[in-house]
Amino acid sequence: MDLVWRVRTAGGRLVGEPAGRVDETTWEAFSAHLTAAVREASAAGAPLILDLSQLDYMSSRGLRALTIARREAGAQTSITLAAPNARMREIFAISRYDKLFAIVDDVDSDA
Repeated sequence: MDLVWRVRTAGGRLVGEPAGRVDETTWEAFSAHLTAAVREASAAGAPLILDLSQLDYMSSRGLRALTIARREAGAQTSITLAAPNARMREIFAISRYDKLFAIVDDVDSDA
């Protein structure tokens, strides 16, 4: 399955909307889109929300892309992970990414 990526603004926030899977064949596209979104959010002085509700799966390569994005964002841009499915919540908990990122139930939740 291909990765689809959309970006929109909502309430002063930039919302990245990946859909599909982040795996060995799609992680590079995910990383490139995510880095571009971090740069766009940083330039606008806006937080970045990743709406993960349409993402079925994320491999360790996807986690690495999140790490790189967090580093790129620095202190000036927050990244919130919204609406991950149960499998991804478990992956985030096991890998302790739930300590690196705010994880919320939906895009409209406050981090």
